[in-house]
Amino acid sequence: MPPTDASRLQGLAPIADAHTRVLILGSFPGAASLAAAQYYAHPRNQFWAILATLCPHDPMPADYAGRCAWLLAHHIGVWDVYASCERQGSLDTAIRAAVRNPLAELVQTMPALALIAHNGGESWRHHKVTAALGLPVVKLPSTSPANASWSLARKQRVWQEALLPALKPLR
Repeated sequence: MPPTDASRLQGLAPIADAHTRVLILGSFPGAASLAAAQYYAHPRNQFWAILATLCPHDPMPADYAGRCAWLLAHHIGVWDVYASCERQGSLDTAIRAAVRNPLAELVQTMPALALIAHNGGESWRHHKVTAALGLPVVKLPSTSPANASWSLARKQRVWQEALLPALKPLR
């Protein structure tokens, strides 16, 4: 288990179950997400808007509990590569003394898992660890507001192209 001293930030529990086909890995929740205890809580983060386009026939709920249920209903899981770290602010470049989450343990609980998708560059730095789990691994453009060089439409296209094939057998 990661250290629990008060100077460390602790991440969030995974959203996943035995039916998860795609696991999306971020790096570590930003300050807004930690404060709300919700993944991708910053209002300018495009994560939820991008995922909503994966299943346009089933609208994304506005509330967080509904969004989590929507993810699971569509066989999508969410977690982070880091369980804890030291960081000022929300930028990945400020992460220090990070402790990784036990990804192999989580993957063992997901027999339907077909793809691991890294949301952004910091998460992608760990792609060799995730690739060693024996599943396809893909790098996706970050949904963070810090990734302003990519338009929402461009991110949506890349995310759809990467994720829909792994979700298609269950759609």
